[in-house]
Amino acid sequence: MKTLEIVIATNNPNKVEEYRQMFASISNIKLFSLKDENIHIEIEENGKTFKENSLIKAESISKLTNKFILADDSGLEVDYINKEPGIYSARYMGEDTSYSIKNANIIERLKDAKGDERSARFVCAIAAVLPNGEAYTTRATIEGVIGYEEKGTHGFGYDPILYVPELGMTTGEM
Repeated sequence: MKTLEIVIATNNPNKVEEYRQMFASISNIKLFSLKDENIHIEIEENGKTFKENSLIKAESISKLTNKFILADDSGLEVDYINKEPGIYSARYMGEDTSYSIKNANIIERLKDAKGDERSARFVCAIAAVLPNGEAYTTRATIEGVIGYEEKGTHGFGYDPILYVPELGMTTGEM
């Protein structure tokens, strides 16, 4: 069986590791990071949606290699604060601001929110671009509520504050 080589279009090592974990059980897929491919590029994510940003990244990298490309754009939407941080999740409060500070800020901004007012979700849009230029996208969410404190050490970013009632834990506790 032929091996499918996929480039993950991100400079975020945490995202590359997540992809590697997702594909670990599939023996005929080999994943490459941008670093592995010696691609050093900052792509301006100037789309207005997660889907647009994922496609911008995937199409930009597909011009630099003849491999299958996967790119995603993901983030946290908090309804009480007009779906912030949204597509700006990574850059929310500045790119160099720690997520513990970002998480504390969101929790503080929701101090008066109760019950369903704390509704939030992780959004992830993934774009795939084939070597022939064909592009495909998909979008999914994990619904939850913003917790009152950080819980859990799994994942990264906003994972410790998104509580998923059906699971009885934050995504940081999964």
